[in-house]
Amino acid sequence: MLLTLALLATPVPTTTASYAVYDRVTHALTGRDVHRPIRSASLVKILIAIEQLETRGDDPRIEPMLRVSDDTAASELWVENGWEQLVVRTARRLGLQDTRPPEKRGMWGYTAVSAHDVVKVYRYLLEDARPHVRHTVMGHLRRAERCAADGFDQSFGLPDVTTRPAFKQGWSGFGDPVKPCTDRPRPRAEWDLDLTSPAMHTSGTCGFSIVAVLTLHPRGTSYDQAAKRVTRLTEEVTKYRC
Repeated sequence: MLLTLALLATPVPTTTASYAVYDRVTHALTGRDVHRPIRSASLVKILIAIEQLETRGDDPRIEPMLRVSDDTAASELWVENGWEQLVVRTARRLGLQDTRPPEKRGMWGYTAVSAHDVVKVYRYLLEDARPHVRHTVMGHLRRAERCAADGFDQSFGLPDVTTRPAFKQGWSGFGDPVKPCTDRPRPRAEWDLDLTSPAMHTSGTCGFSIVAVLTLHPRGTSYDQAAKRVTRLTEEVTKYRC
C-alpha cells in the first residue's frame, strides 16, 4: 500500500521526521528518508537485548530495560557486552546499513540508526532470530508499560493510535518530566548526527506491519508537544495498516 501524496507533501510542521512501514504480507516497504541517520536514544536497547541473549544468555535486566526503558540496566549491559563493539557486531550480524556506534563509547543513546534499520531489526526478530530470542524480546515489548523508569509517559505514537502493539520508544533531550507519570512501573566513519535537538521515536509491530517513526524537534519543544506531533504522524502513517 502506498502512502498518499498528501502525507508525503505535508510533514508535521517544525519536526524533522523519517519513517518506514513494512507490510509483512505484501513485503512492501514505504516511507520517507528511510536511510536518514538519527540518534537512537533508547531504540538501541533492542540491540543490547539481542546481543546479550545471543552471546551471553538470559539476564533479568532485559525485562526492565525493554518494558520500562530502564537506563541503568541498559548501561550495565552495554558495558558488559563490549561497549560500542556491541553495535558493530549486531549491525554486521543483522545486515544493518545505516547503524553506527557512538563516537563517545559510553553514550549508547548516540548510536546512529535509521528508520530502515529499525524495521530491519524487527524483521530479524520476527523472521530470523532463534525462537528464544524472538519470544523474549517481543514478549517484553508486548508488555511494555505506560510509565517509563524515568517518569516519562511512553504511551505516545504506536500505543496511542494502534491496538495491542509490541513497541519500543526512544526519547532524548527533554530534561526531567514536568509531570511524572503516575502509574509507576514495577521496581526492578563520521556522521553528521544531530546530538542536541530533542529526539522522540516510536517503533514496533501492529497487525501485519512493522513501523518506525523517528523524529527530531526544535530546542525548547516540550515532551508533551513532541509526543503529540509523533502520535499525529504515527496515526497518519499507520492509517489502514494497523
